[in-house]
Amino acid sequence: FYNVRRLKNHKKMYHFKQHLFFVGACLLSFLLNANAKSQTCSGHDYSAVFKPSDDGLDFRNVPGFTRSAYYRDHALITAESRVWAPLFAWKNTRGSILITPASGAQFSMYIASMGIASVAAPPPSRAERFVMITDGSATMTKPDGETITLGSNSYFFFPADTSATLTSEKGANLLIYERIYALNITEGPAPQLLHGDVESSPLLESSPEVFKLRKLLPQTPEYDFNIHIMDFEPGEYLWTKEIHYNQHGLMLLEGQGIYRLADKWYPVQAGDAIWMAPFVIQWYAALGNTATRYIIYKDVTLNPLFV
Repeated sequence: FYNVRRLKNHKKMYHFKQHLFFVGACLLSFLLNANAKSQTCSGHDYSAVFKPSDDGLDFRNVPGFTRSAYYRDHALITAESRVWAPLFAWKNTRGSILITPASGAQFSMYIASMGIASVAAPPPSRAERFVMITDGSATMTKPDGETITLGSNSYFFFPADTSATLTSEKGANLLIYERIYALNITEGPAPQLLHGDVESSPLLESSPEVFKLRKLLPQTPEYDFNIHIMDFEPGEYLWTKEIHYNQHGLMLLEGQGIYRLADKWYPVQAGDAIWMAPFVIQWYAALGNTATRYIIYKDVTLNPLFV
């Protein structure tokens, strides 16, 4: 009995030392990386969205290998498949185009890395633009001259044909959605310039789903799309195996998991982009040890006859 009790005490001391070592290692890592790119003030780290193309996979030394895939009704675009180039009419900005109407989508989705003293080109005529800042800071200048500067985990919305501008003094990484405004508003309110912080957006009821849901744009008839933020704890998954007429453009901001698209099952991780056409089967499960967060475009308030 004495030996058994001594063995139990020894195990307790061993686990305590393990825990103490882990805490010390974490503290040392924090101190050593104090000057590295940090998480946002909300505790979220979106740095994987702009990971270098050659860091896209563990098998990066295998020539020609990629997880990217393209089919008639969906696409997976992973970091190693991005093609970077200066964005047309933008100043001091490089970008990678991920989704466009050429694939059958009715919107475009791309990432932009704005340098110092950079200026965004205005959206095309009749196009509206949603901008999420994943790192750095950017400034919206309204038509009346008022300026609003936001940092990471924040967003801007530019309605169609606004004269508001977007600039960055010190640089910013952006995720951008654009689409041609689809509604014909002849009376009542029109879409407005908007800005906000993701964490300040209220959590919405999503039962029977277990994920946490935020919608970043107003849920009113004058807006023809919305942007959702969805959070999954490890092991959580979509309850509904969805088939619907809405299109999606998704960027995994954090975490990893399995995404089912049609009859394909894809391992996905932060930095992956996904296009989903109407009526493609779609389902997600969050795996690994960290929570999943993704941002997703969804067309709303549109009559299915005219989508």
